[in-house]
Amino acid sequence: MPIASHKPVTPGQRFLELNKTQVSKKRPERRLTKNKHDPKGRNTHGRITSRRRGGGHKRLYRQIDFRREKIGVPATVKAIEYDPNRSAHIALLFYRDGEKRYIIAPRGVKTGDTLMSVNEARDFHPGWNMPLAIIPPATKIHSIELHPGRGAQMVRSAGNAAQLVSVDKGKATIKMPSGEIRMVNSKCRATIGEVGNTQHNREKLGKAGRNRWKGRRPRVRGVAMNPVDHPMGGGEGRTSGGGHPMSPWGQLSKGFPTRQKSKASNRDILVRRNGRKMKK
Repeated sequence: MPIASHKPVTPGQRFLELNKTQVSKKRPERRLTKNKHDPKGRNTHGRITSRRRGGGHKRLYRQIDFRREKIGVPATVKAIEYDPNRSAHIALLFYRDGEKRYIIAPRGVKTGDTLMSVNEARDFHPGWNMPLAIIPPATKIHSIELHPGRGAQMVRSAGNAAQLVSVDKGKATIKMPSGEIRMVNSKCRATIGEVGNTQHNREKLGKAGRNRWKGRRPRVRGVAMNPVDHPMGGGEGRTSGGGHPMSPWGQLSKGFPTRQKSKASNRDILVRRNGRKMKK
């Protein structure tokens, strides 16, 4: 179902628009969940490193199979479930050998479908997992490995999909959802199709309290602070900035690159997300 609005019987429902996609109402598989500690934006020393986080509802972490290493074993989709830890929905798979696992639910996959991880060219249905070397060019893919055997690290959020451009000399060229074009080892595995729950970005929470349920605390603008608290604070009368946007500690927040130049994966990027070609 698409995004649905509500009859505003309360003020919080006046602007509420939620995704009414049908998901199972069953409890998650107990053996595939574990407790998740909420660090509230703090590091191992207890210092806040990511502001405006904390509170929110308790969550159980669903253990997702990002490796898909059960090769040649058919699995049946038993349920499409909601996962509070990610934007995408998850699919519960029952393998023929009796094992149960969660995967990110691809678009179009429904209860009763049969999925499989293979190492040879067979069916290219959504949800099937295979190495990039045997996937036809121009195919939409998601849950892509960055290094062989490490598990899916790229293109995992709701509604996203990358496109396989070509495979040559052991390297696969992929166009990412951001527009970045990069190469990865052709032995890396990927899942056919797009990530499901495509209407996720159209949701409207309707009230501030729903953001608090998600663990997101209020955000105060820098220009509304005093100069002692923020570089953009202060001024006689109301101001709308007057300087370059920056953090409370003076680091530029717009147009300033924060990606590490020494990152090993940089050498595999052909075109950056801003359209510029990488210098070799």
